[in-house]
Amino acid sequence: MYSKYFPILEWLKSYTYTDFTDDSVAAVIVTIMLIPQSLAYAMLAGLPPEMGLYASIIPLILYAIFGTSKTLAVGPVAVIALMTSASCSQFANPGSAEYVVLAVTLAIMSGIMLITMGLLKLGFVANFLSHPVISGFITASGLIIAASQLNHIFGIEGRGSNLLDILLNLISNLNHLNPYTLVIGVFALLILFWCKKRLKQFMLNLGSSPLTSDVVSRTGPVIAVVLTTTMVWVFGLGANKVAIVGKIPDGLPSLGFPSFSFSIWAELLAPALLITLVGYVETVSVAQTLASKRRQRIDPNQELIALGFSNVGSGISGGFPVTGGFARSVVNFDAGAKTPAAGAFTAIGIALATVFLTPFLFYLPKATLAATIIIAVLSLVDFKSVQKTFSYSRPDGLAMTCTIFVTLLMGVEIGIISGVGISLLMYLYQTSRPHIARVGQVPGTQHFRNVNRHLVITSEKVISLRIDESLYFPNARFLEDTIYGYVGREPEINDVILVFSAINYLDASALESLESINRRLADAKVNLHFSEVKGPVMDQLQRTNFLAELSGQVFLSQFEAFKTLEPDLAEGSITFNKV
Repeated sequence: MYSKYFPILEWLKSYTYTDFTDDSVAAVIVTIMLIPQSLAYAMLAGLPPEMGLYASIIPLILYAIFGTSKTLAVGPVAVIALMTSASCSQFANPGSAEYVVLAVTLAIMSGIMLITMGLLKLGFVANFLSHPVISGFITASGLIIAASQLNHIFGIEGRGSNLLDILLNLISNLNHLNPYTLVIGVFALLILFWCKKRLKQFMLNLGSSPLTSDVVSRTGPVIAVVLTTTMVWVFGLGANKVAIVGKIPDGLPSLGFPSFSFSIWAELLAPALLITLVGYVETVSVAQTLASKRRQRIDPNQELIALGFSNVGSGISGGFPVTGGFARSVVNFDAGAKTPAAGAFTAIGIALATVFLTPFLFYLPKATLAATIIIAVLSLVDFKSVQKTFSYSRPDGLAMTCTIFVTLLMGVEIGIISGVGISLLMYLYQTSRPHIARVGQVPGTQHFRNVNRHLVITSEKVISLRIDESLYFPNARFLEDTIYGYVGREPEINDVILVFSAINYLDASALESLESINRRLADAKVNLHFSEVKGPVMDQLQRTNFLAELSGQVFLSQFEAFKTLEPDLAEGSITFNKV
């Protein structure tokens, strides 16, 4: 029982020395990758760099206790950092004490929401964020994030809540460009790009193993940090020439809740909910992808609880909202992590770095962190998926495109809200006009297919309509209009058969429509019949008087209905399999 809510009790029973070795190696690799990323994402969120390190300690330990994924790596990620910045900057100036309190509060609120959703088994709520909307939102966010870091590369001012504002501010301040910062920023970009695209092949050509080459290629941020920090220190560029990180408080974070303010919690309620949903979707997507590769499984509702405790832990230790990161999780997976203990070991590594390495980061240029962010988020930009989505589904493509443009022009919060709204509206529109196929019997079989697609047997007196959608209030009237249209155009019709094989649910509005159809057809001397009604739908109908008032019959199969009403036309014979 306890292992259901504390998965650590399950995998710890069979934990071996080999697991410990594999987890430790993976932890070292992820720690090296996570240190510069944590600093960079804290800067992206508008927070002091040490908060990125704080958000990478306790959350990882808590996820190891409550998480069900063996390889998911929790911590700061670019999109959530951007959403944190967009949320908190509405109420305070980035970097201020009030701003820090808002970010910490946001993490705790998100954590509480996630835990509550997990206990209530509300993981399905995240399904309202469709994949095209999330993909479009991430693509737009990647562009905004990359653009927002150009001011650090150029050494100028250039803030904004959307892409247009950011670019206009950058252009207006280009006359203040800092050449020293630009050189360092471009140098860092080139190093990171080369490490990402060329270093692995370079190592392979030198005879390194594929695993070693892959691991080394991911150390680009560390290489960039070491080289550019050394440049600033050696050439004395830190004295008002290049913006640097400066003194980072050493030591572990103190624990504590921020002072409760009802007004602050009320203001952050909507942003916290959006961060909660986006973070959960990203976490579960990454966790399920990696679990499937090893034929493992995760518990989505338990993942809500694990991610919730991770965010609460981040908040009480001075961090900001966290989620499962794709890049570091893949590195953790490829490095051979066997259990969530790898995350706990990574937390130890980050803690040691917080205590002992922060003095060496004094001369770290902010341009290097900006370059790290730019290279990391450009992989999120995926315009090819827009074309692919459009070619498959125009409504999904429209929702995705609208999400991208609204996010770019109006900011992340409005962008994702509009994406969800457009998706729901498109769904309602599509289901309000369900596909209703007139079907006939395929000669020599007991199968019925669309008359517009197959050569089938039909009757002038009996019309069979297959409704390919559950019936509810948006589409009930459409069904009425369709049936009345057929009966009005073909006065020789005596019987209408509704094939319910695709209907899983009827709401009260649909029932009223069926009652109206039954009465109006009876007045026109036309009988209404049903075939292939599913059990749950039949249970619904049997709780009403509708079946007693039905002018026709309910048939087990469409073939049975056609054979009964048109015995001279139907081919084959009715056969029943023994049960």
